Amino acid sequence: MKNEQVIYDHKFDLHSINKFASLMTLGNGYLGLRAAFDEDYFEQIRGMYVAGIYNKASENEPSDLVNLPDLAGIRIEIDHEIFSMLNGKILSYERYLNLVTGELRRELLWENRGGARFSFVFQRFVAKNNLHVLASKVTVTSLDNTASIKIVTGINAQQTNFGKQHLIEEKVRVFDEEVMQGVYKTTESGHTIALATSCKCPAESEIAFVAKNRQLQTIIKDKLNVNHPFVFEKLGTVFTSLDQGEAGIDPEAASINELQVISAYGYDALLEMSALNWQEFWQQKRIQISSTDQFDQTAMDFALYHLEIMTPAHDERFSVGAKGLTGEGYKGHVFWDTEIFIKPFHLYTEPETAKKLLIYRYLHLQQAKEKAARNGYEGALFPWESAFSGEEETPEFAAINIRTGKRQKVASALAEHHIVADIAYAVVQYYQTTLDEEFMKKEGLALLKDTARFWISRAVDENGQLSIKDVIGPDEYTEHIDNNAYTNYMAYYNVDQALYFMEQYGEVDEVLQKQGRAFLTQLYLPKPNEQLIIPQDDTFLNKPEIDLSRYKENQGSQGILLDYSRAEVNEMQILKQADVVMLMYLFPELFEADVVLKNLSYYEEHTIHDSSLSKAIHAIVAARCNDSNSAYRFFQEACLIDLGPNPHSSDEGLHAASLGAIWLTTMFGFANISLKNNRLRLDPKLPGNWSELKFRLTIHGCQIEILMTHENVVASKCLGPDLLLEINGTEFLLTDRIEVTL
Repeated sequence: MKNEQVIYDHKFDLHSINKFASLMTLGNGYLGLRAAFDEDYFEQIRGMYVAGIYNKASENEPSDLVNLPDLAGIRIEIDHEIFSMLNGKILSYERYLNLVTGELRRELLWENRGGARFSFVFQRFVAKNNLHVLASKVTVTSLDNTASIKIVTGINAQQTNFGKQHLIEEKVRVFDEEVMQGVYKTTESGHTIALATSCKCPAESEIAFVAKNRQLQTIIKDKLNVNHPFVFEKLGTVFTSLDQGEAGIDPEAASINELQVISAYGYDALLEMSALNWQEFWQQKRIQISSTDQFDQTAMDFALYHLEIMTPAHDERFSVGAKGLTGEGYKGHVFWDTEIFIKPFHLYTEPETAKKLLIYRYLHLQQAKEKAARNGYEGALFPWESAFSGEEETPEFAAINIRTGKRQKVASALAEHHIVADIAYAVVQYYQTTLDEEFMKKEGLALLKDTARFWISRAVDENGQLSIKDVIGPDEYTEHIDNNAYTNYMAYYNVDQALYFMEQYGEVDEVLQKQGRAFLTQLYLPKPNEQLIIPQDDTFLNKPEIDLSRYKENQGSQGILLDYSRAEVNEMQILKQADVVMLMYLFPELFEADVVLKNLSYYEEHTIHDSSLSKAIHAIVAARCNDSNSAYRFFQEACLIDLGPNPHSSDEGLHAASLGAIWLTTMFGFANISLKNNRLRLDPKLPGNWSELKFRLTIHGCQIEILMTHENVVASKCLGPDLLLEINGTEFLLTDRIEVTL
């Protein structure tokens, strides 16, 4: 049986070349390296990204996560024929990402045009134990004839972000006829990036260096003897002027010094050190699923691996982009995805990382206040898309309509304000899970107060009732609507929690407290109608319906926008994702069970699931409603967003929030965990074909291991203080181990 902790690519296919480059990305939260092949292919997108390194190509454009100079590319010539899987014959091929060790490996048997066979093994990793290190190794063996080999590799600064050049080449150097270094500066943001690399090859190899057209390269020539492996290693280091906090370091010197340190070890020893860190990660954070379908475990391992490598846990000045560090989709910007879909994984496994993601928002509170003021509001209005600066980065216009020639304005930055309450929700969730008073008194309360001020100023008085008008909820197919249920309830919670924690900490602001109490009394909160349906907004339920079945069959493609304009979609009962279902996920006890079931059914019928965030949330709510079959179907479909058969699903990077949502579904749907009254509640809803679910959580400083089956729950304390548990309605104090029959 194949190892379930491995992602395989069994066949070379140009159609899926960029999808697999995203799927098999290597990284450590500081650095992300796309799994582009070592050799070049015309449509292949190479990419190396460092968290926090953004730049504007021109003054009026949003920032891009900069695609840095390439260290991974290697050109190989054998008997003067350039090695390519498009030439000659591929006699065998397999590429795989070993999630256990963090190593990408490709093995192939290639026959050149002359009929001679060569074995290739390509290996590569980004170190988990050292943020700045990456390494590769190539082993070539001639199986038939003696042949010449030529390798060209180095630092290639011809990389762009879809044609936009962000870097100035400041200097390129070769030290001691061995070490290559390139130093670059971003054109607008002024960040310095220093890369250093060295190659190790057989002593008899002929070596030369050349610099031309933004490339610094070494040329290595040697002879291949039959059945005698030729081994080539390349080590690299990456440092930037953002490293080591605000004080910074000299990246130029650091890149050389670190390379000298790691050169003493070589590829295999460095991989072993990195793999030990991965082993520790899997011991602490792996979720073990015993399922009749092995894909469930593979998808979970895949999600956990990427959640780990996408998160810059080393520095609170950075956050997680919508594609992590796997590609340039959404320009590497940070959305509400981080707080609602990605942060919970860290919160329940390594709370310190979750805290840093919240401090990222706190550090940009001033920019959020300035945005609110520019828009005529008080408090803090966080940007819909943000980067390093904390300013609004949402593009003003979308792509040009090729039929009308006009650009369509992007409304998200103007009206998708629920992100303000999403951040506040995440703050409260962090406190409830950690009881971190120090954070809550300072950063947490500051965030809650200024987000509350925003909502109070955002609401409009209509005959004594407050409305929140002209918004976009999570469902982006209904724009510029009034009293969006998700937004209103979240705003209410935001203000309510601000007042609660002000009272807890004796914080007195008479104006805010008076305004807040009036807001809570007067805000309109949509209630279930006679059919038990909660109106998504003031007009949604009065709009016409159409048959969505064929669009549901092609979900994720936004195919409906080929048949209808956005304006037409806006005037029908058509959802990209369901706001009301999202609301029921975040507040499981807000509505009665029959209301939840009715709304889940009604809104799913009207949802195309064109958003990658949609399926998993429906899975969680369905599981809680005891609709096990639908929940499991939604879960598996969510897992297929990146891992499914579509060859272009992930060309521009993985769907980071969707990967977070795979964890959410398992924890908040199937394990059905929740926190209430300072106790952890467990009410398992395992799918029928899962016989066992095992995981670790950290709650209130206590690390516990949970083992669930359909018959019982076993909770064991690993370390930390005792913990109050509630299992199927019965309360326990966990001091060591508890076993409960369901």
